[in-house]
Amino acid sequence: QVQLVESGGGLVQAGGSLRLSCEASGRTFGDRSMGWFRQAPGTEREFVAAISWSGDSAYYADSVKGRFTISRDNAKNTVYLQMNSLKPEDTAVYYCAATVPFTVSIRQYDLWGQGTQVTVSS
Repeated sequence: QVQLVESGGGLVQAGGSLRLSCEASGRTFGDRSMGWFRQAPGTEREFVAAISWSGDSAYYADSVKGRFTISRDNAKNTVYLQMNSLKPEDTAVYYCAATVPFTVSIRQYDLWGQGTQVTVSS
């Protein structure tokens, strides 16, 4: 069974850092673009970052640009999201997802993890 499993969420103070991981199992994901999305209570799920299958290209939401970095290790079937200078408004459930095209469009992602909670206290 193909699945994505996120880890690394938790509670952190404003200004702190966390690194999220998303491990894919059941098949290799070296040919898929990967993305991170987040959803805060009462809001729609939103794009955070995406990385191409090769890792050579990345997109970021304006709200996280310069603070978050997406990366991947295809040998480990894992994608990461390094989050620095965290703000209370970054509090959300963070999801990783896989897709074929390199895109920021949430509708084109067809495989999702279960999510990991990130809470940033002020």
